[in-house]
Amino acid sequence: MCGIVGAVSARNIVPILVQGLQRLEYRGYDSCGIAVHSDGLKRARSTDRVAKLLAQVEAEHLTGTTGIAHTRWATHGAPAVHNAHPHFSHGPGKEAGGKAGRIALVHNGIIENYQELRAGLQAKGYVFNSQTDTEVVSHLVDSLYDGDLCDAVKSAISQLHGAYAIAVMCKDEPHRVVGARAGSPLVLGVGVEHGETFLASDAMALAGVTDQIVYLEEGDVVDLQLGKYWVVDRWGKPAARPVKTVQAHSGAAELGPYRHYMQKEIFEQPRAVADTLEGVQGIVPELFGDGAYRVFKEIDSVLILACGTSYYSGCTAKYWLEGIAKIPTQVEIASEYRYRESVPNPGTLVVTISQSGETADTLAALRHAQSLGMNQTLTVCNVATSAMARECKLAYITRAGVEIGVASTKAFTTQLAGLFLLTLALAQVKGRLTESQEAAHLKAMRHLPAALSAVLALEPQVISWSEDFAGKEHALFLGRGLHYPIALEGALKLKEITYIHAEAYAAGELKHGPLALVTSEMPVVTVAPNDALLEKLKSNMQEVRARGGVLYVLADADSRIESEEGIHVIRMPEHYGPLSPLLHVVPLQLLAYHTACARGTDVDKPRNLAKSVTVE
Repeated sequence: MCGIVGAVSARNIVPILVQGLQRLEYRGYDSCGIAVHSDGLKRARSTDRVAKLLAQVEAEHLTGTTGIAHTRWATHGAPAVHNAHPHFSHGPGKEAGGKAGRIALVHNGIIENYQELRAGLQAKGYVFNSQTDTEVVSHLVDSLYDGDLCDAVKSAISQLHGAYAIAVMCKDEPHRVVGARAGSPLVLGVGVEHGETFLASDAMALAGVTDQIVYLEEGDVVDLQLGKYWVVDRWGKPAARPVKTVQAHSGAAELGPYRHYMQKEIFEQPRAVADTLEGVQGIVPELFGDGAYRVFKEIDSVLILACGTSYYSGCTAKYWLEGIAKIPTQVEIASEYRYRESVPNPGTLVVTISQSGETADTLAALRHAQSLGMNQTLTVCNVATSAMARECKLAYITRAGVEIGVASTKAFTTQLAGLFLLTLALAQVKGRLTESQEAAHLKAMRHLPAALSAVLALEPQVISWSEDFAGKEHALFLGRGLHYPIALEGALKLKEITYIHAEAYAAGELKHGPLALVTSEMPVVTVAPNDALLEKLKSNMQEVRARGGVLYVLADADSRIESEEGIHVIRMPEHYGPLSPLLHVVPLQLLAYHTACARGTDVDKPRNLAKSVTVE
């Protein structure tokens, strides 16, 4: 969610820090700031975009060889300059040693016991200028400082409850930055010149600066100095963390002919799915890693843990896993799963789904499942070096590429592709997939890029729909069976970027409540593939028409649903059987996108939302 960049060098590192923030902008933020050591600590903060922060930095001639920078997504305290990071310590005053402004700190995560710590620090005379939990940590480090920043940080984090990744520097130690992490990601970058060392919340922030990355583990503390660094583990013992060569891609990709990154990413889906399936010549468990056959043979059920869009991909996969592989499957919202009493089954394959592989709720749910003895784990995510990929036994890494738009599109369809492969692999190991079925499914998957391209050609018709939606404030989405999760995803996309209140229901639930909401002012979007539930769905559609509702129907070519007064139909190019969710979701993505454009909202950075949710 929030972004951290830090550096120690022999050259001016302000351009590197600002560039790092720009590469993390896709994650979402509402304020940003930078602090450098330059004859003491100096900083610049803004509630505008990083480009405005850069202009401020240049106007103030801010330079330095040691610094930290941050993009913030507000949790504690409103988006305001006084709440923006970096935070400086404000000690009891000159009479207590002149400690004001001695510590500068940036922080991702949430400190759960910050109020208790704040009260204790106020009693010592510390002055608070923000409502954040982060300022508490800066004052805490200051209160424990006795000439060694690393010792002060280690003492401070021993008192913190919650999740954090922090980067800290001190006015009295000009070439030193100390970092620590627990529950939030943090990486170390090893420079190739100028004796540089770096910290970042994401290796992408360091793209073009260094490709030598050290992934810090839970509880690690890292001490960065000019030309050297040390890592100690949660027990304070020296830890040798491997240096990996990581080719991180910059988030500042070219838009080309597109208006927004979301539109670009919608149209990248044929290539993203093709890349995700590249090299798949047959269905073999080894697609998911060494030892997958043994794991798949032993498990008797599947538990999927995910949040948001990834949760809906898991809901779709449940239909495949139970319908094709015949394996009992449960899908849980990750943020709920870890806080309820559940019945663990060691024979369960725990599957996490995450675009970033760093989603805090999903990571916490994974660790909770492991603590209950469920150690057969697999992740479907888009980042091979992520915490989720490292902590799960098995993985399928999708190849969606960098997704900058906050509203997920190509990450979702590539997740579905990976989950369908998982379904087929499990079915094969369990003896529930014949050779002819495997061949048919593989043929359909290879045709997906072409099928997706054909659906994207429907964009002009979707634009016509969006003109109707732009003036509405409520919308209802309906689907049945395999396409109910696609209706949920369509409603999520619309509400995320247009701010239209949108809900989705299994169409059979209409008469159990939602029908009371239907009027001519509430468009009803219906996902209507030509499957076994089509006739039931048509009856649900008639219930809407009888109440004066206006239907917008995504229908297969042979579904015998015609446009007429009150019914607007877009015909899909072809029926695609079990894989049709990958096709039907695309017009819903386009509908949300073009409606948002018509309403003039910030498509790529919708209000109140962040791309990578690394806090609970």
